[in-house]
Amino acid sequence: MNKKIQHVYIIGSKGIPAKYGGFETFVEKLTEYKQSRSIQYHVACMNVGDDLYGDGEQHFEYNQADCFNIAVPNIGPARAIYYDVKALDYAIELAKKNSDIEPIFYILACRIGPFLNHYKKKIKKIKGKLYVNPDGHEWLRAKWSYPVRRYWKFSEKLMVKHADLMICDSLNIEKYIKTDYEKYTPKTTYIAYGTEQSKSTLSATDVRVKDWFKEKNIGDEGYYLVVGRFVPENNYETMIKEFMKSDTKKDFVLVTNIEENKFYNKLKKETGFDKDPRIKFVGTVYDQELLKYIRENAFAYLHGHEVGGTNPSLLEALASTKVNLLLDVSFNKEVARDGSLYWNKKPDNLMYLINEISKTDKLKLVNNQELSIRIERKYSWGKIIDDYEKVFGGI
Repeated sequence: MNKKIQHVYIIGSKGIPAKYGGFETFVEKLTEYKQSRSIQYHVACMNVGDDLYGDGEQHFEYNQADCFNIAVPNIGPARAIYYDVKALDYAIELAKKNSDIEPIFYILACRIGPFLNHYKKKIKKIKGKLYVNPDGHEWLRAKWSYPVRRYWKFSEKLMVKHADLMICDSLNIEKYIKTDYEKYTPKTTYIAYGTEQSKSTLSATDVRVKDWFKEKNIGDEGYYLVVGRFVPENNYETMIKEFMKSDTKKDFVLVTNIEENKFYNKLKKETGFDKDPRIKFVGTVYDQELLKYIRENAFAYLHGHEVGGTNPSLLEALASTKVNLLLDVSFNKEVARDGSLYWNKKPDNLMYLINEISKTDKLKLVNNQELSIRIERKYSWGKIIDDYEKVFGGI
């Protein structure tokens, strides 16, 4: 007898093909690397009138996944909540219409807790399961006002309460879910985020490389690098201040989006980084091969994230950059262990580390070989997708 097809509805990413973002890349890889013949993915895509996904068609196929567009009006910060609710509503009705057997609804992030009891009843009626990825500590992010942070925490609580399974991409997040919400006896499992292992196909002689480095006035291996969202909780202020105090002659290259960013102007006023020629904001780099090359040829990578689970930009750096200087928090140490050097937010701590690595043998203390083996064994997309397919019940 043939095994039933396991239908998995993915709600919460902006959609695929991935244009940006951690969850979007995850869904892209989940569908791209699919091995199981008994799993059928259905992926919600956010349509805000730009027809980014499927040229405006209601349904389209990508990576053998059935993708469906959800029209979302521009209603400000509530847009993501509206999108998740509408996408879940549509997915449940689609599963009913198709008479799916025990479908799984996998929600990425904890935005719609207050609405979930209503949908959980609908899911139970069709003998479905509700899985949730709690992401990181969204309620700690500095960009949110106090009332919004309270909503995030309240919503997270209700997501945990109603989920059949919490899939955590960090052991520390899993421990937090089990401890903080012990009264709900949540069922959890750990599956990390993944990263590509392959090296960049570009070389120093490629036009794309030469043009970019010339335009930004940066020399190969003459720079420290950071890649990530330009938000306060990623500790850009500490990194910039400490770098400015350091003696290094190398540049500090920041690959991040600063358009319409109040934080950028505030930081410029407070630190005066625009007067230090070493500090170079270079915008975003959407060319993935070029971004790989930039990572591989950096002297060192700086990572200041302290809110969240397994951070995608950290994994990408660990897989490709020779030396990584990470903020000393549990999420980062869980992944890198002794394969990186660590700093804290005390004055002069990071400055001292930057000065030291340029003139001592401290770099030899970094166990790059062991780190490479760990990244390959624990964080390759192949392994991550295999883990997901086991959880989803594929063969």
